[in-house]
This record gives sequence, C-alpha cells and structure tokens, in this order.
Amino acid sequence: MSRFAESPWVLPAAIAAVAATFTAAVGATITDIGPWYLALKQPEWAPPNWLFGPAWTVIFMLCTFSGTTAWLSARSTGAFEAIIGLFALNGFLNLLWSFLFFRLHRPDYAALEVGILWSSIAALIVVLWRISRPAAALLLPYLAWVSFAAMLNRAIVELNGPF
Repeated sequence: MSRFAESPWVLPAAIAAVAATFTAAVGATITDIGPWYLALKQPEWAPPNWLFGPAWTVIFMLCTFSGTTAWLSARSTGAFEAIIGLFALNGFLNLLWSFLFFRLHRPDYAALEVGILWSSIAALIVVLWRISRPAAALLLPYLAWVSFAAMLNRAIVELNGPF
C-alpha cells in the first residue's frame, strides 16, 4: 500500500469531496436558469448569472476542506456525529432552497427557507469552532454568500411578488 493511501486525511477528504460534489451536482440539476428565471426583475446590485457557478464552486471546495479538517480534529464519536449530521442537514437545506426557488418557482418560500439554511451554517460554525477553529473559519465565506443570497432573494420577492 502506498504512503498516500495510508495518510489519515485521505478517507475524510474523499468522503467530504464526494458529499460536496454530490450536493453541487444535484443543486445544479435543480437550478434552471430558463425563461421563468430570466423574466424575473432583479435588483440593480444583482451579480451577473455567470458568477454563481464559480462562487458555489469555491464554497463547496471550502466546505470540503472544512469537513475534512473538522473530521480529523474530532476527538469523540459524539463530535464526529455532530459534524456529519450538521453537514448533511446543511446539504439538504441547500438543495431545498434551490428546489423551492427554481423548481417550484416560489422565491417567497425560498426567502423563508433561506433563514433556516443560514442558521444551519451558523450552527456548523459554532459547533466546529469548539472542534477546529480553522474548520469553522473556512465556512465564513459560505455564511457571507448565503447572507447576500438571502438579501437578493428578498429583493426578488419584493420586485416580482406575489407568487
């Protein structure tokens, strides 16, 4: 067996990368930038559509590094289970937002759900802060991006509602 395969970070990194890639891929299939979305009025400060893909790619990479770092820092089964559970919940909520907004065409419901998504990121940061401060810090850009997305979502509801 190679030294690479024996490294303690290989399994956590592989699992975190697969989980992040799966969430990103499912999210991409749910996200339909079609006629309905393109017809929505956007606020003047909305970023161009091409920016969302690279932004989410960076965020999912940071989540992968955060999950790996936290996994390697977990000192108990309870800490490990909390990490896995919170990341899984967050992935579900991330996909739920895309489903509500892009598939159901309900930005109003998505605007409510994004608060729960934001809270799941904040909970991850709080829990990870106790386990690994670098792992928690890696999620700060995600929290900032979802904060911005929440403001954008709300503006879209205000400009286009009712739904």
